[in-house]
Amino acid sequence: MKKILILLLLCISLTTSSQKTDFWDNVQFGGGFTLGFGNQTTIGIAPSAIYNFDNGFALGAGLGYLYSEINDFSTSVYSTSIIGLYQTNFGVQFSTDLDYYFANQSTLNGGSISTRFPALHLGVAYNQGRFAFGIRYDVLYDENKSVFASPISPVVRFYF
Repeated sequence: MKKILILLLLCISLTTSSQKTDFWDNVQFGGGFTLGFGNQTTIGIAPSAIYNFDNGFALGAGLGYLYSEINDFSTSVYSTSIIGLYQTNFGVQFSTDLDYYFANQSTLNGGSISTRFPALHLGVAYNQGRFAFGIRYDVLYDENKSVFASPISPVVRFYF
């Protein structure tokens, strides 16, 4: 019985490994970035990778870093995210982003505050090829925990 089981597992593994996989053909890399100058300086980058399924859905993960400075106050924010996308046939992309933020705020006089908080963004964007732009809303927004001024934020995504 043991020999038959080993032979069966060997046959299954050979059959599975001989089939061509197109996993990497369905993976896209990209992300987004943030730049803002004026009274407040904001610089951010958020690389990510998604896997495109055949039915318009995509699922992926990302990392992010955002630096913001206004007057004598600066904020560094690191994030991780799980990304879900649905692409319609008429150029509209729906998104869900489950993010977890790690933020450190500091002032010139040496004061510092560290905080962690989740966010669940639901968004809609216009998608043209590899580029999408739109708006999203954080349904978990808590003004007492978040370092962001509003639960509404723009969406800008690029994927290659």
